[in-house]
Amino acid sequence: MAEAAEVQGAFEGTSPAPACRWFRRTALLLAGVLLVVGLGQLPQAPAARAESASSASSASSRSVDVSLDTVTPVAPKQDDTLTVSGRVTNNTKSTITGAHVALRVGPQITTRSDIDDIGVRAPFSAGSDGPEVGGNHAQKIDSLPPGVSRDFTMTVPVKDMELGKDGVYQLGVTLSGQSGGQSEQVLGIQRTLLPWQPSATDAKKTRLTFLWPLVSATHLTARTVSDQQQTPVFPNDNLAAELAPGGRLQQLVALGKSLPVTWVIDPDLLATVEAMTKSYRIGGPDDPNPAPGRGQAVAKQWLNQLQEAVADHQVVALPFGDPDLASLAHRGKDVPGALSHLQSATELASTTVETILGVKPRTDFAWPVDGAVDSSIVDVATSAGAHNVIARSDSVREPGGSSYAPTAARQIGGGNTAIVADARLSTVFDGEMIKANDSSLAVQRFLAQSLMVNKQAPENERSIVVAPQRMPTTSQAQAMATALKGLADGRWTQSADLGDAAKAQPDPAANQHIPGSGSYPDSLRARELPTEAFEAIQRTQSSLDSFKVILTSQDRVVTPFGSAIMRAMSTSWRDDPKGGETFRNAVQSYLDQLTRQVHLIAKSDATLSGRSATIPVTVQNGLLQGVRGLKLVLTSSQPNRLKIDAPQPVEVGGGRQQSVKFETRANANGPVKVTAQLYAEDGQTYGDPIYFTVHVTSITPMVLLVIAGGVLLLVLAGLRIYLQRKRAAARKAAGGGPDGTDGGDPGDSGGPGDDKPEQPGDPAAETGARSGDPSGSGEKVER
Repeated sequence: MAEAAEVQGAFEGTSPAPACRWFRRTALLLAGVLLVVGLGQLPQAPAARAESASSASSASSRSVDVSLDTVTPVAPKQDDTLTVSGRVTNNTKSTITGAHVALRVGPQITTRSDIDDIGVRAPFSAGSDGPEVGGNHAQKIDSLPPGVSRDFTMTVPVKDMELGKDGVYQLGVTLSGQSGGQSEQVLGIQRTLLPWQPSATDAKKTRLTFLWPLVSATHLTARTVSDQQQTPVFPNDNLAAELAPGGRLQQLVALGKSLPVTWVIDPDLLATVEAMTKSYRIGGPDDPNPAPGRGQAVAKQWLNQLQEAVADHQVVALPFGDPDLASLAHRGKDVPGALSHLQSATELASTTVETILGVKPRTDFAWPVDGAVDSSIVDVATSAGAHNVIARSDSVREPGGSSYAPTAARQIGGGNTAIVADARLSTVFDGEMIKANDSSLAVQRFLAQSLMVNKQAPENERSIVVAPQRMPTTSQAQAMATALKGLADGRWTQSADLGDAAKAQPDPAANQHIPGSGSYPDSLRARELPTEAFEAIQRTQSSLDSFKVILTSQDRVVTPFGSAIMRAMSTSWRDDPKGGETFRNAVQSYLDQLTRQVHLIAKSDATLSGRSATIPVTVQNGLLQGVRGLKLVLTSSQPNRLKIDAPQPVEVGGGRQQSVKFETRANANGPVKVTAQLYAEDGQTYGDPIYFTVHVTSITPMVLLVIAGGVLLLVLAGLRIYLQRKRAAARKAAGGGPDGTDGGDPGDSGGPGDDKPEQPGDPAAETGARSGDPSGSGEKVER
C-alpha cells in the first residue's frame, strides 16, 4: 500500500506517459491481490466460526430420521420408570458408525402456544434441547448403512431426569454418531412433551368434558324390496366392515365403554344398524335382484355392546341423520319448508335412541360442523329446540386473542347457552394418526395442554369441553383413548358430562358474543350443501305428500322416505358432494318409480254402435297396498258431438286392476278425442294421462232416412185426423143433425126418384115439420 502511494505521489502534478500509466495500474492491481490473499489467511472471528458450526450442525441433525413411537407412562410420577421406544433411519448416502440414542430434557414450557411448536422438525440446538440424561441410559446402535432403520427402546428412571417444578417439559430423543469421516455429532432428533405433576395438589382441578362421537356416513336409502317385510336395500355392505371386530365403529364402542365420556350419537346410525340385524339386500338403484346382505351377526353384536357401553353414561342424540346446520342456515332457510325437516329430525332422534338403546337421550344440544358458529346458525339450531349450541374457541374468540381458557358455558340470550369447546384440545387428534410417532405426539400434546390450562389459574375451577372431529378414524380413537387414560388418576382434571358443563357458572370475562355471518370461515362455507340440494329435497317432499294421500297404509312409504329426506341433509355429504347428489337423485327416482305403479292402462280407439254406449278405462295398481281417494275424469274434446258422464271414484286393491265405466251419448258422427286423467282429492293431477279416439258411426244416412220417414208418417196421420175433425165440425155448424146428415121437410115423403139405398152404418132419417127455408149448400132439396 505504501509503495503504491509513493508511486502514485511520484506522478502527481505531471502528465504521465502511457508507459507510466501502465506501470501505475499494474502496481495497484498487484497490491490488491496481495491484500485479498493476506485477509484470507487471517483466523476467523468467533461469531463466524459459531455460525459456520451451527449451519453444519443444522444440516447434520437432519441426516437421520428419528421416530418416537411410545412414551410410557404418558404422564409419569416420581417413582416411575419412563420407557421410550421408536426407530431411527439413515437418510444419508454414508454409513453411520459409533451411534447411540439418548434422551434429553429441555427447558420447561410456559405458554400454550409454545406447546403447538413442539414436534415441528427443527435443527438440534444444544442450548434449547438440553444435555443427554446421565446414568448410562443411552442405547448404542450398530453401524447404520444408508437407508437402513433400527428400532430402539430406552428405560430411564424419572428421578434421573432431574425434573424441576410441576409443569410441561420438552423431551427430546437424539441419535449421535459419525458420518462421512466427521467427528461425532447429533445426526437426528425428535421432540415431544412431558407433562409433569407427580401428585395431586390442593389446586382446583379442571372439570373436563370429552365428547365421544358415534357418527357415520349415510348407508341406507329409501329403497326396499317389493315384499310385505319391506326388506331394506343397501347400496353396499361397507357398514358391516365398520361394525366388525377391528372396524372403526367397533373400536369406538370398545374403547369408549371404559372412558369418562359423553356419547354423542346420530340416531340414523342406530336405525341403520338395527335394520341390518334382520334380512337386508345389497344392490344398486337399477339392480333388479339385490344380493342378500351378510352383516346380521356383527350388527347384533355391535348393538349389544353399545347398549352395555352407554348404560352408565350420558347420551346426547343429534337430530336424525345429523343435518348440516350451517348449510341449512346459509343455503336452505330460504327454500320453503326446508327448516321443517330439522324439527322432525329432532323429534325422531329421541324415539329412535330410546327404542334401540333403552336410554333417554338429551336432544337439546346442537353441534355445527367444527364448532363454527354465527348468528344465523344459532338461530336455526335453536329453532328446533336445541337450547345448547356446541361451538369452539376458534370461532367464539376471547378478547385480544388471549390464550386463557375460560369455562365453556356462555349465556347468549333467549335462554340459550353456547358450549365453547377448547380449540387446541379439540383439534389435537385431527391428523391421520397412522404413524405411531404422530399418535404418540398427539397424546403428549393433549396431556400437556390440559395441564397448562390448569396451571393458568389453579385457584379457579373451570369447566372445559373437548369436541373432537365428528368421525374419528380407528387410529384417532385409539389415541384419544390413550390420552384420556393418562388423566384417569385425576391429578389435575376430573371428568364431567356435557349436561354439567352446560350448567356451569359462566366466566364473567369470557366472550359471550356470537359472531355475525361474515365471520364464518370460507374453507367451511365452500364445503356446504348447495341451495340446489335443499330444492331437490323439497321436490321429493312435495312428491311424497301427493303420493301418500292415496295410500291405505301410508307408513310403508312415509317412514322410509321421510328418513331418507333427513339423510339427504346429512353433514357427511360435505366430504362427498357427488355422493350427496347421487343419493338425492336416487331417492327421487325411487319415489317416482313407486308413484308410476298406480297408472292408467293404455287404451285403443273405440267405436260407438248406437246413440249411447259405455266406455271402460282400466286403472292398474302395482303396489302391495291398496289405493283410494282418486277419481278418474274423461274429457271429450267435442262435448257437442260426444258427451261423457261425471268423474268416477277409483279404489284399487294392492296388485290389482279396476275397470271404470263411463256412459256416453253421441249426437253426431265423426271422431272425438278423449283424455283420461287421474286426480287426487286435492284436485292435483296424478300420473300421466292417456289419450284415445271415439269414432261415432252408428247414426248412418239410411237410419236418418228411416227416422225421417217415420216422422213424416206420424205427421200425415195427425193431419188426416185433424182434417176429418175439421169437416165434421163444419157440417155441424151448417145445420146438420146431430148425426151430421142433411135435414129435409118433415112432411116430404120424397118422390120415387129421391129414394137412395141406405148404406150400412148410416143413421136413420129423422122426421119433423118441413121447412120453407132454402136448402143448404150441397144439400139435395126434395120437391
